[in-house]
Amino acid sequence: MELKLTLFIAISLVFLGCCSNVVFLELIIKDDPGAGNIITFFQFLFVSLEGVVFVSHFFRVRPVIPIRKYIFMVMFYFFVSIVNNYALNFNVPLPLHMIFRSGSLVANMVMGILILKKSYSASKYVAVFMIFVGISLATFASAQYMNGESSDEGTSSETSYTSIVTMTIGIVMLLTALFGSARMGIFQELLYKEHGKHPREAMFYTHALPLPAFLILGTNIWSRIISFSASEPISLVYTLTIPKMWFYVICNCITQYVCIRGVFVLTTECPSLIVTLVVTLRKFVSLVFSIFYFNNPFTITHWLATLLVFSGTALFTGVFNPLLDRLLPKMDNKTKKE
Repeated sequence: MELKLTLFIAISLVFLGCCSNVVFLELIIKDDPGAGNIITFFQFLFVSLEGVVFVSHFFRVRPVIPIRKYIFMVMFYFFVSIVNNYALNFNVPLPLHMIFRSGSLVANMVMGILILKKSYSASKYVAVFMIFVGISLATFASAQYMNGESSDEGTSSETSYTSIVTMTIGIVMLLTALFGSARMGIFQELLYKEHGKHPREAMFYTHALPLPAFLILGTNIWSRIISFSASEPISLVYTLTIPKMWFYVICNCITQYVCIRGVFVLTTECPSLIVTLVVTLRKFVSLVFSIFYFNNPFTITHWLATLLVFSGTALFTGVFNPLLDRLLPKMDNKTKKE
């Protein structure tokens, strides 16, 4: 009974935290597409401050995994986060951004084959092909929509071409971040094999160690701090007001933390299959909400692409295995009778 309650709370945290996090992210991006760096900085800062208190106990607890071994992973994590943020500056719609990030299995498989010399079953190759086709379709549909929208508005073909080139740069950045994330995942996998799994410790150090690197982005972040502080104030309780953009950032950081903690509880209490299923469903719900609530462009081709990506993810992770196991014995029995 207690385990069921824990799982219910964890799944609720994932859906509530992760889905609402996407909402606040989109609210920020709608007003300022270049706000990704300040969002990432405050997310890292929030997780780091929590980790100082509850993980390192004000640095009195030594990490199980040596700090020097975190450095490589931190470099990749910081690079991937920043590149993903900058991609939003290049006409990449948030739904397409989400579809791309759901295609991490493709990059993971390619990296696994190239670096770890892994081999996979035929069903996994089919699954990755479905994801690849889905992402390609979504990209093509977004480019077509942008081209059509430019034509409707009567803009020149040169402007339309520039928009498509700009989005292409954004997509290249997403691909770079996708494979960078996969490479980081392989390093993390090898690190955990050597030292054991310590997800909360890893979460703290991968967020705390990169904080000095944000000095490189200091000018960009400071300009957002000024513009966010000058944004329209909104009332909270009684006479308390806060600039709208800061309210969104605070909510984004809190919901991001709730999302991460929910996934952490799931990974400790559930098989990886259940975790993958919950996270995949959460991504789909976020995508659908983003499309309808924010009126994001989404054509029939986008829906087909989404179906391919999420079905391919489910096939790869074995979500359909219980169903196939039930069907296959019946098919075998039928064959024997014939």
